[in-house]
This record gives sequence, C-alpha cells and structure tokens, in this order.
Amino acid sequence: MNAPDRNISQDLRKIRQLDDVAVNRIAAGEVVERPASAVKELVENALDAGATRIDLAVRDGGKTLIRVTDDGHGINEADLPLALSRHATSKIDGSDLLNIHTFGFRGEALPSLGAVGRLTITSRAKGSAAAFQISVSGGAHQAPRPAALTSGTVVELRDLFFATPARLKFLRTDRSEMQAISDVVKRLAMAEPYVGFTIRDLSNDDQGRVTFRADPQTGDMFNALGSRLRQILGADFAENALQIDAEREGITLTGFAALPTYSRGSSTAQYLFVNGRPVRDKLLIGALRGAYSDFLSRDRHPAVALFLECDPQKVDVNVHPAKAEVRFRDPGLARGLIVSALKHALAEAGHRASTTVADATLGAFRPEPQGRIYQMDRPSQQALRGSYLAQAPGFEETAAEFVPASGRVEDVTEDAPQENSPLGAARAQVHENYIIAQTADGMVIVDGHAAHERLVYEKLKRQMAENGVTTQGLLIPEIVELSETDASRLLEQAETLAQFGLVVEPFGQGAVAVRETPAILGVINAEAILRDVLDELDDLGHTQMLGDKIEAVLSRIACHGSIRTGRIMRADEMNALLREMEATPHSGQCNHGRPTYVELKLADIEKLFGRT
Repeated sequence: MNAPDRNISQDLRKIRQLDDVAVNRIAAGEVVERPASAVKELVENALDAGATRIDLAVRDGGKTLIRVTDDGHGINEADLPLALSRHATSKIDGSDLLNIHTFGFRGEALPSLGAVGRLTITSRAKGSAAAFQISVSGGAHQAPRPAALTSGTVVELRDLFFATPARLKFLRTDRSEMQAISDVVKRLAMAEPYVGFTIRDLSNDDQGRVTFRADPQTGDMFNALGSRLRQILGADFAENALQIDAEREGITLTGFAALPTYSRGSSTAQYLFVNGRPVRDKLLIGALRGAYSDFLSRDRHPAVALFLECDPQKVDVNVHPAKAEVRFRDPGLARGLIVSALKHALAEAGHRASTTVADATLGAFRPEPQGRIYQMDRPSQQALRGSYLAQAPGFEETAAEFVPASGRVEDVTEDAPQENSPLGAARAQVHENYIIAQTADGMVIVDGHAAHERLVYEKLKRQMAENGVTTQGLLIPEIVELSETDASRLLEQAETLAQFGLVVEPFGQGAVAVRETPAILGVINAEAILRDVLDELDDLGHTQMLGDKIEAVLSRIACHGSIRTGRIMRADEMNALLREMEATPHSGQCNHGRPTYVELKLADIEKLFGRT
C-alpha cells in the first residue's frame, strides 16, 4: 500500500476561520442527512411553538419542496433574522445545557437548512398586527418584508441540497424518502396526541393527496394516547397491547406494550420516547429484549410504544447530532424500570393471547367466495349444547366416559366444568395433541404439548426464584487472564453474576478467578462465558446472558418433562390443563412466543359456513 500524498501547499497548512456559509453547510451535514431530517427539525420547532395543528406538504419525497404550516405563537419581525443565525434559540438561556424542556435547542436547524436549500419563513406572532417573511438561499438571506398570513408560521424549504449537489446522489427514491418522512411525523404524532397532524403529497398536483391524518385527541392521557396509537399503529396493536404505568425514583414509564404473541420479525414496531423525544437508544432496546427474553425467541421482536419521563437533569439528550440517543445519569434505574414494569404487565395478562392468532386461523380456514352464499337458519342454543366435535380415531375406546358414542355432551363426567370458564370445557382431543374445548360463545383449540411445556417452565422458574440458583464449586478455581480494564468491568458485575451462580473474584492484576458456576449448566467454559459477558457489556451496558442461558436450560427441561405429542389424555387431564392455564401467567404463549391456544368465536365460525 502506498503512503498517502501529504504534499500539501504551504497556504493550506495555515489555520483559518471558515466563513459562515461553510460553517452552516458543515453543520447541515450533521443535522440534515435527508429530507426526513429537515421535516423532523421543522415539525419539532412547530411543536415547541405550541402548535395544536401541523400540516406538512411534500413534493418529490421532500427533495423539491417541504412546507410546514402551524398555528403556534409565531415569530416577531425583529427575531426573524436572528432565527437564521447559528446558535440562536428561544428555547434555552445557555446557563444550563442539561435543563432541556423542548425538542430543539442548539439553534442550528434553520441556518443549516438555509445553507443547503432555499428557505422561506412567513410568520405572524400572536398579538402582532401584521405578518412578515424572510428568505435565505444558499446561506444568503434578505431582510424581513411584509406578508399575508392570519396566524402561526409557514416554513417552506425548496430544492434541498441544491447548494451541495453531491449530497443529492446519496438520497433514495422519492417513495423511500416519503416513507422516511411519514415515519418521522408518525413518531412525533405519538408523542403529541393532543396535536393534529396532516401529511399531503404534492408530487402529482398542487392540491395533493393526503397520505396521513391524525386528528387531535381528547380525554385523559391514556385515552388520548390509546386513540392516537390506534390511528397510527392500527386496531390490532390497540386490541393486543397492555397498558403500562409505572414509576421509580422520579422516572415514570407509561404507554402500551403488545402481548408476546403479537411479536414482529423486526424491531420496526418499537417506538421509544424520552421526555417526549423519539429515540433509538441501545440501552432502552436492550431493556425491551430483557423484558421479553422469557417469551420470545431471538428472531422475534416485541411491539411497544413507551414513554419515559424524568427530570431533564437526569438525562443528557445532546449526545447525538440528531438527538436520536440519550444518556441517563443512572442507566440501571431506567433499564430496571422498563424490565420490571413490562414483566409485571405481562404477568397480569395471565393466559391471554393476541386476537390476531384467531384472525390468522380464520383467514386460513376461510374459502374464496364462490357464487351466492345463502343465509341459513341459526341453530338453537339447545342444539348447540347437544352438538359435539368429531374425535380422532381411537378416542372413544380410551375416553368413552368423557364423550360416549351417543355424542351427547350432557353425558360428560359430572365433575366437568361449565362452559363459562375462560378456556371452556374439554370436548375432545384430536391427533393425540390438540384439545378442543367449548366456551360460552365459541371454541378453543389448545396445543397440549406447548401449553404444558409453558406450565412446567413457569413452575421451574418459581422454584428457582424461591430457592436460588444452585452452584457447583470448582475443586481448582479457573483463572482467566484479561486486560486490567476488562477484569475491572467484570468485577463490577460480580454481584449480578453471583445471583446467577457464577462466582468470580480478583486474582492479581488483570485476572479473575472463577470459583463457582451454575450447577444447571453442567461443565462450562468459564473463560468463554466471561468474554461473552464482556461483549454484552460493550453492546448493551449490562449483562443478562447468564440468566438467558439458565432459562434456556429450564426451557429444555420443561420441553422434555411436558406432555408429549401422541399421548391420549383423559377428560380430567384435559380440563385440569385448561384450568391451570387460566391460573398461570404467560400460558398463552409457549417458551418461544408461539400461541398455545386459538379462540374462535361462534359468530366467526358461522361465517365460515355461510350462516350469517
């Protein structure tokens, strides 16, 4: 490899002060990566101005036009030139850069946008007799001039990156850029449910097409937020999400978290906010993974919309140019609050599984329409009670006392429950695994093996929680050589590791001694585990690897100790399983996040047969 050419002219080696245009273009490179970045800055400014309605108009994915109109308090004529100056802001006084109560505060967005595009601001301050307009193009701006506007502010950005054409080459298709813009606005709309938002695409004509609308919500916080999330994330999320409301040492966590059986194949349905600011923070994402680790496999991701609120002094929001990451003064407190609140909510959900499981099942059953569907007589309740489902071959001989050859469900053993239990009364077992139960208004199909596996797993976890993790002492402690920094970081986690049965102690400079290991893991490679722990600390700032390994072993034990597919169950066994599912948290999903049962309502079943 040849050495780089360092033959720089003498003039270029001199230190010089860059002019304002160059400085603003450099700042724009940090703040404005793409049209969605510009939209984020402008909509956040509108929110900070107290807007209750924000209308966004976009053309060509934001490349040729971005217009944000709001009904906020506006900008005075004298302040318009200052708004286009770097490090000028109305949002802080500069005395305390951690006491941030607004979205933006560095005062770089507007001058940066004006440096790389053609920016026009028209505004009428509340109480002002007239509106004024100021324009800037490529960093050069004009003096304010009178304009026509009844109230609020209109910010229009045209020809983004015309002054830095090389940046245009890195933009994606109009459709991709429009999708990114929509995602930004939707996140901000989640954080501000009392504010109305509209996105209009002007690419085809000046009237445009409304691609997103979220009307202002009313009522208390949870009602307003729930309605807004239904608007943005859909009815399925709203119907399968658990309300979260927790507080610990001055940090509050509110929002909604979906059931594990409503999981996704990627993390795109995770919406996290800190003091109203949308963030993508690895500490918070790691906490989510920890909260759901007992219910989802590694390739599945929970769907959540969660809002952390705390004193601004407890969190630094200025650690990322786009403010997408934050740094907590006490990261363990924030993570612990998320994990405990979500685990508690999931436990309170009991055996509940998501409604989308039934929807998917009905969709698989539903035939394509073929000709006319005739209205059929609805059967009487007496006829419904006298019906029964077909059984697998051999069931009558093994459980004749449960469903006799006559097929009359009234003849089921006297100690069988009434159908008003949540999971109903067992009526049959098919293919030596699936339990068919009748409920008051439908039926339930239970995967017997998966359900029992979850029940056994929960019992094993309770036993471990009550008795602790059994350890095995090593006759000869295993010495692991590390760097001084890594050894110190591991020893800081010694108490946490000991809770999971891994006992480590200092052993000279840059080394640790492993004296005890979790007995349930058997013979382990202590050095490999410690290095995995260090990798996780680098990635997330905390470790849950040992807990995950132990729970994985418990899960395998539960699998081997559960009812095997192919075993015919007696009536009392099936009903006992249903009752235990109703009483056991998390029993609605197996250890990998799959549903353990499907509930079908009678009305939906009748639709399959054209009865409604």
